[in-house]
Order: sequence, then structure tokens, then C-alpha cells
Amino acid sequence: MAAEGRHPPTLSDAELVTLAVLSALLGFTSERRWPRHARTELSAMFSHLPGQPGYNRRLRNACGLVRHVIRILAADTSLWSDDVWVADSTPIKCGRSRGTTARRSALAGWAEYDYCASHSRYFWGLRLHLLCTLGGLPVLHALSGAEADEREVLLGMRQAAPDVLTAHPRQTIIADRHHYGRVFEAELTERELHLLCPARQSEPERPGAALFKPLRQTIESIKQTRKSQLDLERHGGRIHAGVIIRVLTRILALTSVVRHNDKTGQPLKRSLALDT
Repeated sequence: MAAEGRHPPTLSDAELVTLAVLSALLGFTSERRWPRHARTELSAMFSHLPGQPGYNRRLRNACGLVRHVIRILAADTSLWSDDVWVADSTPIKCGRSRGTTARRSALAGWAEYDYCASHSRYFWGLRLHLLCTLGGLPVLHALSGAEADEREVLLGMRQAAPDVLTAHPRQTIIADRHHYGRVFEAELTERELHLLCPARQSEPERPGAALFKPLRQTIESIKQTRKSQLDLERHGGRIHAGVIIRVLTRILALTSVVRHNDKTGQPLKRSLALDT
């Protein structure tokens, strides 16, 4: 029994974020299995571990906190000052059948049906849009429906975080050939952002095209990190808040590991396999 006049122990914000990172690093995708595992195996590390409903409810309400921690950790790395970013998107599958999921899923109206070229298949769900450094550090991110125009999302990320762009003047953004258009490129130029992307079939070779070949392996490696190490295919979210916080915790886990590897001088910054 707690001593009279004392409040029962609670999980601090720092402990909540730590648990979220551990769940992603240890590959847990079940909202039921992770709290049960934490109470069994990690109780000595934390002052208090709530049950599943309490932990999940609090974590879903902590999106702002997790975003804040992502930014703090990212800015505390040497990669934050890189002058080249890679823009890309990753499918977040939320269902297998468009007809069934559109009628029954709580994500209907946000999730959409689209084609994933890298997997050569259609999927029903969302897309995670990321701006990363060449070292794999997430700088900006956004979740959208699968059919969203990547150019509009990129401009939206820029508008949502003007302080980041102010801190990175004359940035170069490497993107695929879907990022095109005079109005789009003019907006980037107006904000002192230089777009580097391959030419479309009807276009002459663009300036900087020679840089794509030596950087291709690096860019593909960054994409592979998101698809495999972040385990986004198995996020397990069923409602808006659930999907959002699961994606955010994975971005936080990646950012945490990049910072750890950067501080400890590891050659590969984005590997989720921590060298302790």
C-alpha cells in the first residue's frame, strides 16, 4: 500500500519515449505483446509500467512529444548540417482488399489504393514521405494517402517546418522523376532549394545528372533501411492515432540509432544493429 499522502508511481515522459523506441528496436508490432513483454522483462528498468490500455492510450496521445524528441535528437548529430537531402516515399500498407478495407476499416477516407513500383503490386494504405540526409538521418516526414502528389507533400513539409529550411539555406534535394514541373521547381528555387532529379523521357539531360550513378547505391540503401529495418509493412495500426504513433516511433528509433552511431563514430550511421 502506498504511503499516506503520496501519489502512486507513474511512467515519466522520458520513460514513455524510451519504451516506444525499445518496442521498435526489438521488432514488436503487437499492442498487446509489447506491454506484456515490458512488464515481464523490463520492470527493473522503469519505476512503473502501466497495463496495456493505459500505455497505449498515453502513447497515442504523445505524438507531439515524439515529434519533438525526433527533432532534438536529429539536430544533435553531425549529419544535421549536411547540405544534401534525399526525398522519397515508402508504402504503408493498411489492408489487402480495397473493397473490404474501404467498408470496414477506420482508415477509410485517409488510406487509398495505389501501385507500388518497387514491389510491383497494388496496395491499399498510406505513404510515408521522408527527407533524409545521405547518411540516413530523417530530417522531415509526413504521412499521406497513397495517391497523394509527392510534389505537394514535399512543399507541404517545407511549409510546416520553415525553421528547418531557414537553418539549411541553399539545400540540394535529390528526388526521383516524379518531382517535376515548372511551378513546383520555381517554388523550390524561390526558397533557395536546388532540385536534382533524373530527366523524364521527353526532357534533355538535366544538370547534375552525372551525380546520380555514384549516389545510386547510397540512395537505394537508404530506401532499404526504411522498408526492412523500420518494419513498416507490419505496423499493425488500425485507427488513425495508432498508425501515426507507430510510424513516428519507428522514425524516432531510426533517429536515435543514427545519433548513437554518430556519437560513437560508427561507419554506418543508419544501421539499427547497435554496436554496444
